[in-house]
Amino acid sequence: MNYLSGKIPGELFNNTPYLSHLNLGNNSLWGQIPLSIGNLPVLQLLVLQQNQLSGTVPPSIFNKSSLQILSLWRNNNLTGTIPDNESFSLPMLQFLSLSGNNFMGRIPVGLSACQFIQVVSLSENAFTDVVPTWLDKLSNLWYLALGGNNLVGSIPVQLTNITRLQKLDLSNCKLKGQIPPEFGKMKPLFYLHLSDNELTGPIPASIGNLSYLSFLVLDTNMLSGPIPATLENLGSLVLLSFGWNRFEGGLDFLGTLSNCRELSYLGIASNSHSGSIPDNIGNLSKNLVTFHASDNNIIGGLPATISNLTGLQFIDLAGNKLNKPIPESVVTMENLQVLLLTSNSMPGPIPTQIGRLRSLQQLLLDNNNFSGTIPDGLGNLSMLQRISMSHNQLSSTIPQSLFSLDNLIELDMSNNHLVGTLKVDVGSMNAINKIDLSTNQLLGNLPDSFGQLQMLTYLNLSSNSFQDSIPNSFDKLASMETLDLFYNNLSGNIPVYLANFTYLTNLNLSFNNLRGRIPGGGIFSNISLQSLLGNHALCGAPRLSPCTIISHSTNGQILKSVLPAALAAFGALAVCLYNTRRKTKNPGATIGSSDVTDAISHKLISYHEIVHATNNFSDDNFLGMGCFGKVFKGQLNNGLVVAIKVLNVRLEEATKSFDAECQVLSRVRHRNLIRIVNVCSSLDFKALLVQYMPNGNLDTHLHSKEKPPLRFLTRLDIMLEVSMAVEYLHYQHHEILA
Repeated sequence: MNYLSGKIPGELFNNTPYLSHLNLGNNSLWGQIPLSIGNLPVLQLLVLQQNQLSGTVPPSIFNKSSLQILSLWRNNNLTGTIPDNESFSLPMLQFLSLSGNNFMGRIPVGLSACQFIQVVSLSENAFTDVVPTWLDKLSNLWYLALGGNNLVGSIPVQLTNITRLQKLDLSNCKLKGQIPPEFGKMKPLFYLHLSDNELTGPIPASIGNLSYLSFLVLDTNMLSGPIPATLENLGSLVLLSFGWNRFEGGLDFLGTLSNCRELSYLGIASNSHSGSIPDNIGNLSKNLVTFHASDNNIIGGLPATISNLTGLQFIDLAGNKLNKPIPESVVTMENLQVLLLTSNSMPGPIPTQIGRLRSLQQLLLDNNNFSGTIPDGLGNLSMLQRISMSHNQLSSTIPQSLFSLDNLIELDMSNNHLVGTLKVDVGSMNAINKIDLSTNQLLGNLPDSFGQLQMLTYLNLSSNSFQDSIPNSFDKLASMETLDLFYNNLSGNIPVYLANFTYLTNLNLSFNNLRGRIPGGGIFSNISLQSLLGNHALCGAPRLSPCTIISHSTNGQILKSVLPAALAAFGALAVCLYNTRRKTKNPGATIGSSDVTDAISHKLISYHEIVHATNNFSDDNFLGMGCFGKVFKGQLNNGLVVAIKVLNVRLEEATKSFDAECQVLSRVRHRNLIRIVNVCSSLDFKALLVQYMPNGNLDTHLHSKEKPPLRFLTRLDIMLEVSMAVEYLHYQHHEILA
């Protein structure tokens, strides 16, 4: 426990035949273990733990008649195999710790002859073996840690014969089968860690016989069935965690845990528990610090009695089916630091007195049905680091006090009905990294004060009604990685300074009123048209109009020479069109409805409305699947029925397809080509809303047995109409595809 570094000098031990104790642990030594250490004849203690030693261990170290303590743990780079023959002889060994290295091969059978051994710690290596049955010969063993290796097979029943065993760690292996019911015989056991295996079956009821058990971790297996009521007998239990399994049934067992007066951690996440949280949860230990129950099927709400657990610091009930409001009693939990209620169906207001939770650091209430106002008291929570209330029905202004939280790292209020302007002073938000206020009804100018947020990497203000230009003060946001201002009423030029943002990789300025030349360099070197779409006065980028400057002195001359020719050409074209119309046969009913707008409506649809229109993308609304996404039928708030093509934004080709379809289908003027009705575009969600064809698709009419077969002339007419649309795209509309 000093600051020694460098290699261990091998010659140091050439003339030390009587050295019995060598402890160089907890330093910064590196290199290999010298062979000379293995030649010390009376060595009893060798401690080289927590250094940076590497290579193989001299085999002679495992053949020492006097060695009692061998500790090499947490060097990380020691490797090789342990001798597994007559060269392994440590008859006096009491303590062996090789954990946290890269040893390979089998667990040495020679350990079975170490009759005095009390501690065997081989965890976090690369041993490949089964759990040895000969371990039951080690009658003095009280500590056995084999976790974090490539152990296969089942847990041998023979382990229960080690009558003095107090700590057993078999976690993070590949063990299968059931937990032996005989474990109930291991009365001294106080630590049982079996997580991250492939164990199946129930928790044996006999576990309740382990009255000294204080640490029981069974996470990440395939265990199933109900939780045994016998756990109420574990009066010494401090930590109980069995998340990420397949347990099911109600939560009545929580009441039985009231006998566990030392319980501080309770983890039941990611199972199939159902029913509501019983009121008697308030009878659990006052020492309870963590309650982790996310991703189950829990209904109801948080019982008001949970406030009895005055020591509780962490509550995670995200991803359940909670459908009752947050009880007001929660605000009395003065030690609460984390409250996670994401992805439930909780209604009602956020408690008005939530500002009393002065220890709160994380408040995640997103994806619920909360409504009403955002409490002003949130600004009193000076410890707050993360707030997320997105995807709710909140309809107030954003309290000014939120922007004075100097520890706040993330603020997400997106997808609500928030109103008002952002005339805020953010001078004290020194730590803020992410702000998302998108898809609300905010208006006014973008706040100049946001330019002070030099730690900001993510800013999303899309789908609001902000106006005027992008502030010059934003030029100080040099750490920005994502800037989304999509679908506002912003005007003016695109600031040149955005091209100088080194870390900026995602920029969306589409559907505003921006104008002028698009800057060059930086993010603009490979920006997609999709990021600039809907700003009709922009110029200078590929597939946009070139920027032209016309001299005022020549305007008159140009008009004098061009205007007569243009008028003559227009007249000739009118005559041709008139004659053509007279000669052309009426092709019959046209595809599509006449009420579709001539271009993409500037009032874009929100993600929330698409979710509502498709009944949360239900199977009943599913129409089909293409190369780049799925298509759903949806009815918008105005009653219009549309087909909604939701693209997989993880595919680069899908983004290109979205870009191309927006460009082409928003401008086509042909009876046989469907038109885009609307779009929804953000950095993580993209959808095209097109005309809905109520008569199904061509494949159904050609091959369905429920419909009469199409006559030859009808089929020929379809082919001709399709070819006319293709001809239009290739020759009359080719400039859009160029």
